[in-house]
Amino acid sequence: MISLNSIGKTFKVYERPEGKWGLLKGAFVRQTRVVRALDGVSFSIGEGELVGLIGPNGAGKSTTVKIMSGILTPDGGRCVIGGRVPWKERKRHVADIGVVFGQRSQLWWDVPVSDSFMLLRDIYDIPDEIFRARKDELVGALDIAGILKTPARQLSLGQRMRCELAAALLHSPKLLFLDEPTIGLDAVSKLALRAFLKEENKRSGVTILLTTHDMDDVEALCSRVMVIGHGKLLYDGGMDVLKARYGAYEGQDIDEVIADMYREMDL
Repeated sequence: MISLNSIGKTFKVYERPEGKWGLLKGAFVRQTRVVRALDGVSFSIGEGELVGLIGPNGAGKSTTVKIMSGILTPDGGRCVIGGRVPWKERKRHVADIGVVFGQRSQLWWDVPVSDSFMLLRDIYDIPDEIFRARKDELVGALDIAGILKTPARQLSLGQRMRCELAAALLHSPKLLFLDEPTIGLDAVSKLALRAFLKEENKRSGVTILLTTHDMDDVEALCSRVMVIGHGKLLYDGGMDVLKARYGAYEGQDIDEVIADMYREMDL
């Protein structure tokens, strides 16, 4: 389903000189430095897997997802998803994927959620009968019937994230990228989203890649975990193996285990 081989990506960052004359100097002299976001990342994910991608801030998680989504083009390496190169066959590629960024929205801010769903129906060219059946299925599973006529800007964060998930799954994608989907959610909303994702993965066989800082999400959902840091893939294996390798004692809290792992890996 997903195959990445030696993917690299760098960004040029502009820096302003320090001091009170920094702004003026910066207008004439632009200092830059190169940041290596990804450095030879390789992995493969099979159809129907639910995989967690974790790492500290700036590790390269979102960059990896954006390359796999076709948003970014890597500097080097090979990425094939479903037989396609994402950034070269973007229109065909996005027809088979769904993406949820916890800090970005695909819902139109000032219109009712149901109108956003209909716009997405037209964008993905979903037949009316299939659209109605799929929408009803998602509305029921995510318990959003009572907020479909509410504009996205009036929703609570938990309500909006449930609607974002429904929007990403309306066209029944084969692959779902979730980047911090539970950020800022309360405990009840988190549990509901986890239950839904487990069921959707089991019932429809959608492949899910989850990036998050919430280790409880990873432990609850993912049997396989990949750890990225300094732009490199540092661990790829089972959650049980990770806990056994980096846990100081049996029954240790997962956040403590990950913190110990980050310290050992100098992240």
